[in-house]
Amino acid sequence: MNKHNTLVVVGAQWGDEGKGKITDYFSQTTNLVVRFSGGDNAGHQIHFNGKKHKVRITPSGIFNKNVVNIIGNGCVVNLEQLIEEIELVKKTSPEIGTLLVSNRAQIVLPYHMQIDAAQEEERGEQKIGTTKRGIGPAYQDKVSRSGIRIGDLADPDFKAKFLKIYTHQQKLLKAMYNIEINDFEKTHSNLIKCYDYIKDYVVDCGEYIESAIKEGKKVLFEGAQGAMLDIDHGTYPFVTSSNCSASNVATGTGISFKYIDTVLGVVKAYSTRVGAGGFPTELVNEIRDGIRERGNEYGANTKRPRRVGWLDAVALKYAIRTSGIDKIFITLLDVLSGVDEIKICNKYLLNDREIQTVPPTTGEYEKCIAQYLTLPGWTEDITQISSFDQLPQNAKNYLKMIEKVCEVDIIGFSVGPDRKQTVTLQEVF
Repeated sequence: MNKHNTLVVVGAQWGDEGKGKITDYFSQTTNLVVRFSGGDNAGHQIHFNGKKHKVRITPSGIFNKNVVNIIGNGCVVNLEQLIEEIELVKKTSPEIGTLLVSNRAQIVLPYHMQIDAAQEEERGEQKIGTTKRGIGPAYQDKVSRSGIRIGDLADPDFKAKFLKIYTHQQKLLKAMYNIEINDFEKTHSNLIKCYDYIKDYVVDCGEYIESAIKEGKKVLFEGAQGAMLDIDHGTYPFVTSSNCSASNVATGTGISFKYIDTVLGVVKAYSTRVGAGGFPTELVNEIRDGIRERGNEYGANTKRPRRVGWLDAVALKYAIRTSGIDKIFITLLDVLSGVDEIKICNKYLLNDREIQTVPPTTGEYEKCIAQYLTLPGWTEDITQISSFDQLPQNAKNYLKMIEKVCEVDIIGFSVGPDRKQTVTLQEVF
């Protein structure tokens, strides 16, 4: 019997695994959904009732009227974008849940986006592939103790404090990039206007969540990006700017790690990656093109085509370790229908030596050569099936091989984007 009714949902690859779909699915029986890291660079698409919905910073449980959705202190929040998203969600869905935001969450300011764009441009051929939404610079300011938190906006002395920080940023941008930042009075005025809009949503999220857990409520913690993009454990430097692995749930929400019960890793049936960085299983052929089109492998926010490759079990096992993943959920299994042979990478060759983990440096990782297990594919359309038994035998064999190689249970899989196209094999709460 579970000690607490808590579940963490994280991406176990390079992001874009379908976390929004899985969070939305499990939120149908959840009381709270909490985002613990990232910003509005992490778009989640959710399909139900024949319609597609998209959120960026809002937790994916927002489309359930009975769910309290919380943006945790581990997130960075562009208040203007948040308000725009709230208004859009209200228009596109007749019934939505409650939204709250941590008073300790950092604010993405206009100059963060200017710094982001300037830094990316300066990298030249070594571009990371940032979305230029200011996420990295906002986290930089957080670490350098010069950031603004949502709770600061209620301080009577906020304007004077902000002017000091703003003046420093103004000098920095001018000296380093010859860029002028927005007028201070306008920036300050917009911040206060945004705060007036969201002030009734602001809470101490750690205290709120702990109370809910003690009351026996079901709490789902939703990750952004994927474990292989974690700032510490991902394929550095081609990573995001925060700890997006499950280990950050406690820090990113203000609760004890002792409250975390189960970690569910969301795994695409193949691999994708956006931007630069090592990708040992990458395909550059017609198989890639077919998977990309069938899986709609284009960025939810950026529309950039994603790189596509075979399932990388070496990277997946690494993510299982660094995120403490207990069980996995396979998404987009239907996309592999029609592929004659399907491969799973189970080890790398690095300088003629077999390894079964992700090396620490970009130089080493880019030299890794994937070694594969090869399985026969299937041709049947599986988008309408509703149980494991209805799958073609070769699809069953593929899932069983993933379990065997990764030594972790698969507790469900999806066969299409809609909420109804989800099959669960075990209960997670």
